Order: sequence, then structure tokens, then C-alpha cells
Amino acid sequence: MDLQNQQRIKDAAEKFGTDCVVVLGSSDAEGAEIYAETVSNGDPTFAGPLAGVSLGLPVYHVFDQTIRDECDSTAWEEQISMMEMVLDPDALAVAVKGIRDQYSKDVL
Repeated sequence: MDLQNQQRIKDAAEKFGTDCVVVLGSSDAEGAEIYAETVSNGDPTFAGPLAGVSLGLPVYHVFDQTIRDECDSTAWEEQISMMEMVLDPDALAVAVKGIRDQYSKDVL
């Protein structure tokens, strides 16, 4: 996760607290885990604005059923369904869930 996005998330968390929900769209499980850990427990590389900052934000992958249930079905078909065919949606959702279960203070 780049430094600007870390700062944006940090700013939003400071303004809204854990009312923020982070939805990731990473295409690989390892990257999704790192991004999820960054926004919930702090930047594991200790390189960005979230280094050592544990926000505890709830984090989900867009393929998580909780997020899908909230999406408009037409928009889902137009914007996301194609990626379901080429990626492993279950593995991505599980990877982020593991981090969420470990570090997030709240969930949806």
C-alpha cells in the first residue's frame, strides 16, 4: 500500500474512528493480507504513516460475501463479476478475514 493511501486511511480513521470500513480489491492473497494488516495493525514494513499505528479498522476484501451483499447487483455484474472468473475470490476473502479476525476492533 503506497504512502499516500496509508495517509488517507489514517486521516479518515482519525476523523471517523472505527466507523470506517476498508474494502480491498487486491488480486493476490499475500498482498491482500499485507494491506489488511497495514490498515488494522499497522504497516508491517515500518515504512509509512501507519508504521507502528494500530487503527484496528475492520477490513474486508470486495469478494467477501458481507460486502457483496451490500452491492447493487447490476453494478457488481458490470464492475466486478469479470474478476471473479480470473481470480480466486474465496482465497482472497479468507486471507483478509484472517487478519480482520486477528486485529480489527469492530466488524460489519
